Amino acid sequence: MINLLIAMMVFSLTMSISPGPVNMVIVSSGANHGVRRTIPFVSGATIGFTLLLIFVGFWFQQMISAYPSFLMYLELAGSAFIIYVGYKIAMSSPEISLDKRAIPTFSQGFLLQWLNPKAWISCASGVVLFSSPSSHKPLIAFVVIYFLICYLSLAAWAVLGDRVSVLLNTRTRIRAFNMLMGGMLILSAGYLIYLQIRQHLH
Repeated sequence: MINLLIAMMVFSLTMSISPGPVNMVIVSSGANHGVRRTIPFVSGATIGFTLLLIFVGFWFQQMISAYPSFLMYLELAGSAFIIYVGYKIAMSSPEISLDKRAIPTFSQGFLLQWLNPKAWISCASGVVLFSSPSSHKPLIAFVVIYFLICYLSLAAWAVLGDRVSVLLNTRTRIRAFNMLMGGMLILSAGYLIYLQIRQHLH
């Protein structure tokens, strides 16, 4: 059981801390508005993801079981979208705008997770790995662990955003940061595609 809980924590941390569309919004908001004003968006994104995980785990998973190819297409489409987002971030202009744009809200964070392919992939993959046909206890434990780790991970991105305008004070540093974030996003998507191809071949 301890090994299972550790695996849940590692999976949750890897999927939560890795760059994604939601994380990028949080970094931008942290840079523009600070951590405190970004927390409502972080809270909305965390609760939105947790409810999506519950939905997939207890209801939508039945459809995935009936049509296993659907998950493959979902993961491939989601990975392609993540690669596109990564490319846009990596190639973006080396500038950080500190204009006081509208502060992202709780409801926007909540809804964005339901529109985020990475979130769907995370939920579907996690449910497949950690659910049990004989008991709901492993899935419930996974939901609780993911909620806590997701909240802390997204909050960490807000802190990073709050500090980013101080650290990235030259165009070269901004370009390097954009390339790093975009590259990590593309690598994570490539890894998802690799896992899907390997599973299909076996």
